[in-house]
Amino acid sequence: MMGDNRNIPTLTLATALILASALPVAADSSSWFSRETPETPVPKLAPSPKKNASPTATTTGTGSSTIQKSIPSNIPATGDDAAYTAFDQGQYLTALKLAEEAAARGEPQANTLIARIYTEGLGVQKDDRKAFEYYKRAADMGDVPGTLALAVSYAEGRGVKKDRKIAGELFEKAALTGNAEANYNLGMLFLKGDGKPLSPIRAYQHIRYAAEKGIPQAQYDLAELYQTGTGVDANALEAAKWLSRAADQGLAVAQYDYAVRLLQGYGLTKDEPRIPVLLKAAAEKGIPGAQNRLGYVYLDGIKVKKDPVEAAKWRLIAKKNGFADDNFDGIVGKMSKADRAKAQSEASAWIDQIAADPGLSAAP
Repeated sequence: MMGDNRNIPTLTLATALILASALPVAADSSSWFSRETPETPVPKLAPSPKKNASPTATTTGTGSSTIQKSIPSNIPATGDDAAYTAFDQGQYLTALKLAEEAAARGEPQANTLIARIYTEGLGVQKDDRKAFEYYKRAADMGDVPGTLALAVSYAEGRGVKKDRKIAGELFEKAALTGNAEANYNLGMLFLKGDGKPLSPIRAYQHIRYAAEKGIPQAQYDLAELYQTGTGVDANALEAAKWLSRAADQGLAVAQYDYAVRLLQGYGLTKDEPRIPVLLKAAAEKGIPGAQNRLGYVYLDGIKVKKDPVEAAKWRLIAKKNGFADDNFDGIVGKMSKADRAKAQSEASAWIDQIAADPGLSAAP
């Protein structure tokens, strides 16, 4: 999006689209909610359905195309909360039984909960077709999370034949309720002309709405719309503002991208002291480009005290993760043997720690 060619991964706006789903789905030519690149691992879904809670998001992808989805891990409950309490405690078979009873009583959200259990294979055999049927029941009864998940099913051909047009209609239906994730998905469909007519202006309107509602991926993509003048007049200040907001919410790629923008003098002046903080956050979430750039920050003493060993440490970590930089390698090679050994030891310790607990580097 907005960064230097050497250290920033190529990320195309049209590859970021939120889908509402209870489980990551396979990518093809478009994408739905928090974007994933090979540098940003997908965080695991933590089941915790609470009343009136907002959906969370994760992503999956293949090649240069990514799928982004809003995952209704927090499914709102109505009536008897027993099924949701059991689900929250990991008692999935009990939750399924109680949800089936609630569904028989006509509770819409119970169908969504049942569908999620079958989608993820929680205590039962995964069954996309059965999940689709329950999502459809929930959607027919007006349940918004169920409607979003049904849209995912159609968009990705999960349990039903793929149909982006129907997916677009379902996203629009959910968007009319004010749902931020649905608006973002709808905006991305308009942006790409996939399931909806190509309309950059409509795309901007829906993505802007989602960004204002606090969705970090929408804020990140809105920054690019302002940067490129897509659907709205180009505005570098607005681009920087929205990129900063996405970074503030911990979106790893936004932290990395915004830090580089600040280094280039294109961010908000007040944020310049945050350069090393943002880069370190992105680096610790496993983005090799951020790891490499952080090394340069320590090498040159940019908003931090110069530290050649720390610089070499992050360069070695980035190199281990496949980020090439012959110039930096040459600099490290000229360091004293003692400094190189210390840097290697610290880099190995960091890599071992992440290997032991991959969740430490999961990038949102």
